[in-house]
Amino acid sequence: MRRVRASFEPGASAIKKIGARQAYDALLVQACTALGVEHRLLSLPEGMDREVERLRVEECLKHLGLSL
Repeated sequence: MRRVRASFEPGASAIKKIGARQAYDALLVQACTALGVEHRLLSLPEGMDREVERLRVEECLKHLGLSL
């Protein structure tokens, strides 16, 4: 999913980008729940803080052996 987010063509609609981010966040939340990783993805508004939280969560999940 991360690759899908990164591979949008220039000029792709904002709705597609938002939908991809929301779907990716939902998958991250599911993984966090399954592996007991705390996260703030649902409480942070879109923006830099949420993107940093995505990166932190990805690293935690990778550390636990999940391949993203």
